[in-house]
Amino acid sequence: MKVSRIFLQAAVAFIGLGALALMLWVPPHEGRNANAALSAVYFKDPFLAYVYMGSIPFFYGLFQAFKVLGYIGRNEAFSPNTVKALRVIRRCALATAGLAAGAVIFIRVTAGSAEDPAGFVLPGAFAVFASLAAASAATVLENIVGRSRGSGA
Repeated sequence: MKVSRIFLQAAVAFIGLGALALMLWVPPHEGRNANAALSAVYFKDPFLAYVYMGSIPFFYGLFQAFKVLGYIGRNEAFSPNTVKALRVIRRCALATAGLAAGAVIFIRVTAGSAEDPAGFVLPGAFAVFASLAAASAATVLENIVGRSRGSGA
């Protein structure tokens, strides 16, 4: 059990580090920013600012998932703290889904006739569905933990 929990905590940490690495590495190498100065890439692109601000619920949700795994490791899986963290994870996942959907819609609407937004729409749709799946899983776990606490188990 301990090895599984540590593995899951490591997986959550690697997901966060991978997402952060992509957020820092991709913008300067992306098509229209390939020859731009770093200040222009990071400070003059409102869409990039939207993405960075929109990533806050994602990273906070990962932090809460890490905390839930810590509660499980301390045999506090059915504590009020776990229920609260699962509720926060659900809200963060729903916010991430909404913000990703907003980004997809923005790219789809603002894409010029010479641009093909399909390269962004598919990963964006994947992000929306993955976030909705995480919200659903958090809701199910929240209900299970909440019912277990209420029944005295």
